[in-house]
Amino acid sequence: MSAEYVSVQPPVALRGRVLRLLGYREHASAPRRRRQPAAGGVALILGLHPLTLSGPALGTATADAFVGAPSDTWVLTEFTGPQAGVQVDLTPAAAFTVLGGRALRGGAVPRLDELHDPTLAALPARLAAEPTWAGRFALVNALLAERLLDPRARVVAPEVCWAWDRLLATDGRVGVAELAAGTGWSKRHLQSRFRDQVGLTPGTARRVLRFGRAAGLVGRGSDPLAGIAAACGYADQAHLTREFRALASCDVQGGCPVRGR
Repeated sequence: MSAEYVSVQPPVALRGRVLRLLGYREHASAPRRRRQPAAGGVALILGLHPLTLSGPALGTATADAFVGAPSDTWVLTEFTGPQAGVQVDLTPAAAFTVLGGRALRGGAVPRLDELHDPTLAALPARLAAEPTWAGRFALVNALLAERLLDPRARVVAPEVCWAWDRLLATDGRVGVAELAAGTGWSKRHLQSRFRDQVGLTPGTARRVLRFGRAAGLVGRGSDPLAGIAAACGYADQAHLTREFRALASCDVQGGCPVRGR
């Protein structure tokens, strides 16, 4: 396995909405598989070579350029041979503006050519024709800036942004009723608007963010599982174990390899 990764900060005007830009070039002589666990963020994959994806929400599919939407389930990716492209990590609010709500269906992995967005669908071919990482990042940043800085762009409702920020700040340890009260909306209305603009309901987002914190603590390998379960709001260690199996398809006690690029 040979690999090259180039990570850069987004332009200042896009920071806080664009979380990371990662250029990657890999070559695997044998099948290379990665587990992508449930996550609340959005990964825009501008890939140049086909990748096989499989999981409970999509069965098995092949794609090169696609959207890793917020999800409460896991996906396996696999390839042999070359892989290259640019990965753009976005907040859900930024993804709604750049990609539209169609791309944020929880558990889905829509290909770019399914989003009815010719400019976005053409971007991977433009990246393939550009010989340098600097040039590729410039193309991506130009499209992001055009959409995120446009005062006429579609945006997430302020109430949804507030609810997401509260969930993120507490790692999912805030109730839906409290979120609804803070927005001034009913629980039902909050759930509907949040799902349309983030891709998950607030309750599911709570679960995914709580898992994300637990996975980070487990990855350190220094804390007892019972203590992690208590710190993250699980009923007990068995509850934590069940969530790892459901959201990452692995056993937390077996050194679960929860990872991406």
